[in-house]
Amino acid sequence: MATQYTQSEWQSIIDSAERGLPSSYPEYKAPAPGTPDFAKCIDHTLLKLDATKEQIDQLCEEALKYGFKSVCVRLNWVERAVKNLQGSDVVVACVVGFHEGTYSVSEKVKEASMAVSAGAMELDMVINYSLLKQQQYPQVFTDIVAVRDAAPHPVILKVILETSKLSKHDIIAGCKVAEAASADFVKTSTGFGGQGATEENVRLMKWMIEPILKVKASGGVKTVNDCVAMMEAGAERIGISNGVCIMKEAQALLGDDTTCYQ
Repeated sequence: MATQYTQSEWQSIIDSAERGLPSSYPEYKAPAPGTPDFAKCIDHTLLKLDATKEQIDQLCEEALKYGFKSVCVRLNWVERAVKNLQGSDVVVACVVGFHEGTYSVSEKVKEASMAVSAGAMELDMVINYSLLKQQQYPQVFTDIVAVRDAAPHPVILKVILETSKLSKHDIIAGCKVAEAASADFVKTSTGFGGQGATEENVRLMKWMIEPILKVKASGGVKTVNDCVAMMEAGAERIGISNGVCIMKEAQALLGDDTTCYQ
């Protein structure tokens, strides 16, 4: 259940969380690369504005072939992806407020509602990180919880922080606000706004939200080793556009002679 606080209460919660940071973080076990459990950590992603229906169809075919958790697309492609994946366990994720995060609350709610109506089972919404940086925590909460209310469970809500734009204090704040707003994941990055996921930020985010929420690492994750590093830092989902290449690289490590050409 979502819980709103006053500005002073938010500041106290966030300051307390920052004071409680450990000197070192736990390390987590990653699924073996190339296995079905590894594939189920991957959101197979295509967010280019000029994506074609043929590319969306290919994205879905690849997700089915390799057993990815989801395909992540823009709103205009949700219905097509849902149809392509009907009858499988691969779900459709849709971005909301992408990629700047500064859309109005009503626009984000409309986008979320349309995505869910079209069959999306997961939403990756961009936080209003400008307000977060200004420490306007009640407004940031309202932004997230409005989307949560428009897309209640079982829809999965991931909140994109855009960590490259944020200080450590801001990341901590984003995690605590997302948790209070009943999100399911906090996610590092859009992949369109500077540096993507880092192990340091994934560890910080994992510490802040465990065990209530999960972490998705996205942006700059290009190899099997990158995926494993993010999982060992605490990420339980990886957002990548080169999922096929990652799986071929992983299968090669398992002895498959398949190679990936980029």
